[in-house]
Amino acid sequence: MSRKAIDELKLQIPLMDYLEAHDWRPVRRLSGDRWMGLCPLHDDHKPSFLVDPSKNLFYCYGCGRGGDVIRFAEFYHQVKFPQALELLRQWCRLTPLLPATTGFYRMQLHRHGDAVAYLHQRGLRSPQLIEHMQIGYAPGGCLRAWLTQLGYSLPALRQAGLVSAVGYDTYMHRIVFPLQGNLYGRSISASAPPHRFLPGTKGGLYAWEQVRQCPEVILVEGLFDYAALWQAGFHNVTCAMGNHLNAYQFRQLCDGTRTVYLTFDADSNGSGQQAAQWLASRLREHGLIARRVSLPDGHDPNSFFVQGGDAQKFQCLLEEARP
Repeated sequence: MSRKAIDELKLQIPLMDYLEAHDWRPVRRLSGDRWMGLCPLHDDHKPSFLVDPSKNLFYCYGCGRGGDVIRFAEFYHQVKFPQALELLRQWCRLTPLLPATTGFYRMQLHRHGDAVAYLHQRGLRSPQLIEHMQIGYAPGGCLRAWLTQLGYSLPALRQAGLVSAVGYDTYMHRIVFPLQGNLYGRSISASAPPHRFLPGTKGGLYAWEQVRQCPEVILVEGLFDYAALWQAGFHNVTCAMGNHLNAYQFRQLCDGTRTVYLTFDADSNGSGQQAAQWLASRLREHGLIARRVSLPDGHDPNSFFVQGGDAQKFQCLLEEARP
């Protein structure tokens, strides 16, 4: 990428917008329209992170790191310069498209009985849950027409990963959940790969801002696990979209003092519990209390509730969780 293209990219992404999209919030205003807040790059307890929106620059007096939006992306996502550029380009492409795409998929959900039947099969029936998670459905074959009608170009849809090189919708017959800067699609057909994300990072912990103040947090692997627990009344739950956290998600878990209940799948090969044991050790090294929840063999939190589990039984599992 040329220097001119890099400069144009930085102009397209105001630093403050990018910070706020990644859950940073200013604490106090300084002279000259500058702002201070907690540093998102290290474990900060006293506001030390200075942002100057007029210059599109930041500096942390705690960890000593500073620079422009590209430099922030390097530090934040722990990637090198070329990867940071690609993440920012991806963010530019998706920022206006994701709300329109999410809205379209949400309209489709109750128009397709097979999609609703799939949710019921997975135990998800609460209208409040569907609204909370903004669950939608991608039938395939109609998103492209909808978005081009709204004025989005076909090249833009291809670059975002919403449309294939030959012009077909990439999400077909999938329950869709909007994420932070991405979409997760779960196939309702056994003949297709079950999981799909748009190109780019999967983002942070799911719905983290809603639970970060909770003294106890339940961490699960999948969004259907999250949905089952939230529907059962456990609203202090978050999801990592897998049992291996990226650097951003790990920093989020460690941004305060809390107890984390690791509720990973009880896989037959033991991979879920091995991942939980390894993560518990890392969390304890950072001063957190970590407890591993033991589900019945072969179960994840979603199947636990589908096959007769209830809130009282799950609460017992939490109380029995071991370090």
